[in-house]
Amino acid sequence: MLSYLFMIIFLTPLCLLNSSWWLVHSFMFLFSFMFMVCIYSYCDLNMISYYFGVDYFSNSLILLSFWICSLMIMASGSIYLSSYYSNLFIFMVLILLIMLYCSFSSLSLLSFYIFFEASLIPTLLLILGWGYQPERLQAGIYLIFYTLVASLPLLFCIFNVYNYINTLYFPLLFDFGSYYLLFYVFMILAFLVKMPMFLFHLWLPKAHVEAPISGSMILAGVLLKLGGYGIFRVMSVISFLGLKFNYFWLSLGLSGGVIVSLICFRQVDLKSLIAYSSVAHMSMVIGGLMTMNWWGCMGSLSLMIGHGLCSSGLFCLSNINYERLGSRSLLMNKGMINLMPSMSLWWFLLSCSNMASPPSLNLIGELSLLNSIMSWSSFSFLVLIFLSFFSAVYTLYMYCYSQHGSYFAGIYTCTLGYLREYHLLFLHWFPLNILCLSGEYFFV
Repeated sequence: MLSYLFMIIFLTPLCLLNSSWWLVHSFMFLFSFMFMVCIYSYCDLNMISYYFGVDYFSNSLILLSFWICSLMIMASGSIYLSSYYSNLFIFMVLILLIMLYCSFSSLSLLSFYIFFEASLIPTLLLILGWGYQPERLQAGIYLIFYTLVASLPLLFCIFNVYNYINTLYFPLLFDFGSYYLLFYVFMILAFLVKMPMFLFHLWLPKAHVEAPISGSMILAGVLLKLGGYGIFRVMSVISFLGLKFNYFWLSLGLSGGVIVSLICFRQVDLKSLIAYSSVAHMSMVIGGLMTMNWWGCMGSLSLMIGHGLCSSGLFCLSNINYERLGSRSLLMNKGMINLMPSMSLWWFLLSCSNMASPPSLNLIGELSLLNSIMSWSSFSFLVLIFLSFFSAVYTLYMYCYSQHGSYFAGIYTCTLGYLREYHLLFLHWFPLNILCLSGEYFFV
């Protein structure tokens, strides 16, 4: 594990070079492919070194982090062309990748917590440094305070775990039995805010709307998955209390997902709509993890990876429109099929994936999560019907409203897509749909 970590660390001095943009970009894609090829087994912990190691769950999420960070640099071509502190931007992306790599490969609960929190700092600097509107300061404060306030009690819980069983090594953790209720709430709350669950989700749309395209991609693609990964890891400590009280988070998550789906219908900002749809998708992931069965855990992993690629691609599309029109409002982003007909195909393909149509990875994830949640309680089908139906409705609303109809009369000129943009969208869509063929990987 340290070999890959050192590879990323030794990329950071290249940021001092004036023409390092495409060099770092190429190296990051090379690392992605090396990591993809060199993992030789996923049955148990591999490549263990100095409290770092991977299993099937963390392996997939590390690969997703490599891939999304590589695509972030490709999507931020405007920063390179305008020379807007491009070297510092590359440095921030690499530091963020180091934090994500360390948090997903940590085998100790404390080191996972440290890197989990440290990933906030580069994200905050991306939003503050390269965001669009002056409100980005408020969005950054929301992001920091929501996450820090919820996760500080988790630190005390981790000390408590160490005091109780004298280790924080993941494979050696065991169930505490009927410990006290607040311990269970604090252990899980930090990750639910990070997911984010309904009622704790207000920081996410704000952060997405104010963030640059790279910030939105990493937020939707990887940072939300830290929450699901954390729940998967700490559930071994609180499984006894989880059997008693998980129904509360599961029902709140699913019903919240339906409410957030209704909120999606009245969004006029493209980015805001995609951000709220992320909350709706993550509610199903929370439901699958809270059932604590194999279907649920593996289904949530496949939906997290599918959603990471899909929503990241949709944010790229909204940014492509924003660069042409200077606005993300749906009132101006309409009739784009007349102006950018070839880009309309990518809107269609990624919208199909967003509503979990075959052959996307989202379909495998949603089917297994339906199985898992229905096995927990057959009455949950009432909520799941609405959740699946509304996800199709707001995606169709977004696609039809942005592509069809007469275009905005105030548009002076509009260029077609560049090769870089088509390549970027292809690299989102292709793995999302080709991974469906290796569905057995997610259900070992």
